[in-house]
Amino acid sequence: MRPVDDLIHTPDPAWPVLEAELAALGPAVEVLPVDPEAGRACLHRLQVTARSRLGALALHTGGRLVDGGWLRVLGGGSPERGLPSLAEANGLPGDGQPPAALLVGHDVLGGRFEVSGADPAAIGRPGEPGEVCYFAPDSLEWEELGCGHGAWLSWIAAGGTAEFYESQRWPGWRAEVEQLPASHGLAVYPFLWSSEAHDDLAATARRPAPLRELFAIQDEAAAFLAADPDAEAVRIDVR
Repeated sequence: MRPVDDLIHTPDPAWPVLEAELAALGPAVEVLPVDPEAGRACLHRLQVTARSRLGALALHTGGRLVDGGWLRVLGGGSPERGLPSLAEANGLPGDGQPPAALLVGHDVLGGRFEVSGADPAAIGRPGEPGEVCYFAPDSLEWEELGCGHGAWLSWIAAGGTAEFYESQRWPGWRAEVEQLPASHGLAVYPFLWSSEAHDDLAATARRPAPLRELFAIQDEAAAFLAADPDAEAVRIDVR
């Protein structure tokens, strides 16, 4: 384990450039403050330097809320807003061992963004090591995005989420999303991967739910469909 001061004091830290990029975004992205000690602790458990954008986010921000909180980008954590730190969200024990994949963000529907570790195929992820993958809640499949974490942040800053999420949004979505803490998402029924939701997303029923509940439902459904690809529906009671 490298001491946290060694991780912080590196040449060419990423924060000045990232800070300028964030300042140019205006109200589309809310940058959450971080307790300095919490930021240091998160960086230490990550064992990455502040020269990386990942390290800069952990050290200098509690995270980001994009599009009124539709997308939550993880940083050093913001307990007040319900957003865990990168270390907390990934359960990093602080032993210096790199995780098989690193959760770096999630959206209000339970979609997850992860950076793949050394062997993506071993954990069922597409793409190459170090690339960002997305778990799509409307297909229950992992998709490779073809970029690393830094490029993913730039893609968000460039407004890439508008097109990316176009098919998953309904009239009035922002008003529903802005009421939620970052610890919660929206449970959708019929399920997002059902033909009913694909045909008319606006007609679905939606309720707030803890993200851990959404993740568990999706993982259970994905495992069910992987075991029985011909299954017409997945019945899990979330009401």
